[in-house]
This record gives sequence, C-alpha cells and structure tokens, in this order.
Amino acid sequence: MSKNFKLFLGISYLIILTFFLYLIFLYIDLNRLNEFAYYKEAQASIEKVISDNFYLNIIGFFIFSIVWVSLLGFGSPILLISGIFFGKWIGTILSVASISLGALLLYSIFNFFFKEYVKSLLEIRFSKYINIFKKNEFIYFFAFRLAGGFGIPFGLQNILPVIFNINKKNYFFGSLFGFIPIFFIWNTIGSGLNKFIKQSDEFSLIELILTKEIFIPVILFIFLAIVSIFIRKKIFDNE
Repeated sequence: MSKNFKLFLGISYLIILTFFLYLIFLYIDLNRLNEFAYYKEAQASIEKVISDNFYLNIIGFFIFSIVWVSLLGFGSPILLISGIFFGKWIGTILSVASISLGALLLYSIFNFFFKEYVKSLLEIRFSKYINIFKKNEFIYFFAFRLAGGFGIPFGLQNILPVIFNINKKNYFFGSLFGFIPIFFIWNTIGSGLNKFIKQSDEFSLIELILTKEIFIPVILFIFLAIVSIFIRKKIFDNE
C-alpha cells in the first residue's frame, strides 16, 4: 500500500473521528457542567427520549457504538452511557455485542491496511506473547480480554492482536465472552449513576460512593483488577 494512500486513510479517519466528537459536544452545555440541576434535567430528558423510541434508540446506540469503537474511541464512556440509557442488563448485552463488533471491525481495518506498520511499532515490545497466543489463540485472547487488557489503552488492545494474526472468529468470540464481567460492572455503575441523579436533590460524593449500586460494582472492579494481575503473572508471564 502506497504512503499517499495510507496518509489519505489516516486523514479521513481523523476527520470522521473529529466529526463524531463535534456531534457529541454539540449537545453538551459546557457552562453548566458544574450544576447538579443540569444533570437532573438531562437525565429526565434522556429517560423520556429513550422510552418514547426504545427500540429505535437501541438500534441507533448499537450502530453508534460500533462506529465509535472502530474509530479508536474509548470504551468506558460507551459502557457508562449504555448503563445510564438502558440499565445494567440491557446495557451490558448491548455494549458487549456492539463493542465486540466495533473492535472486530477496527482489527480488520488495521490487519488489512496497516499490518506491517503495526508490527513495526509493537512486535518487538510484545514479541514474548506471540508464541503464547499461537498455542491456543482463543483461550489466551479470552484471558487477555477477561483481564481487562492488562491496563493497555482500549484502542491499542483492539489493534495489538494484529501482530498475533488472530483468527477473526476467535477474536470476536474471545472479545464477546471476555468483555462480559467488566462490561457488566461498568454498566451497573452507569445504571447506579442514573438512579442517584434521579433520586437526589443535590450532589454528594460520599452519598454517591456509598450507594450500593456504585459501591458494590467498584469493589468488584477492584477484585477484577487483582484477578487481572494474577492472570498476567500466572498465565502469560510464566509461559
């Protein structure tokens, strides 16, 4: 692939990403971000919009999430938003499916167009893991996703398997099943935030943290972080 074509793809990618970010911030009143009343108004408006066109909003959010992740978008905002919009159960199902597809699309794009470039940047740094993934790429990639990608930025997590040349089916299902625990935690936090905003008259950080819909998922998140360290040391670093 020529350098000019790569440059064209890169610029196009940045333009599309910038456009999506512009659309998001277009509907945010930056001057009122420090007002709790603003969030209560937004919560009421969002709840009405979602309930009026529930299935249409699910489809729209599903498509948006796929595109967002395929444009190297962060995963955690999508997870919180899906929990706020649709609750922890539907939000988890929706985010797991859409983000898995978006990650697969991103992986496919980079594997097809930028494979050599990704290898030149990452292969030396992660070379010790290449043979590990070759043993059973589904199991090890599933463990990698289950462990939260070892703290690697989400966009890079989705691109990194290019150097392992993982089969797309294994990539998708490894992501799909590996995402479930951490995505459920994030969606539960999002759902808890939505409930807190709806029921509270003013913001209190202590009350927010002590809310069981927030407190319990945070404890689970910490537990999963410990599990992530264990998986990395016992499964990957000892291989």
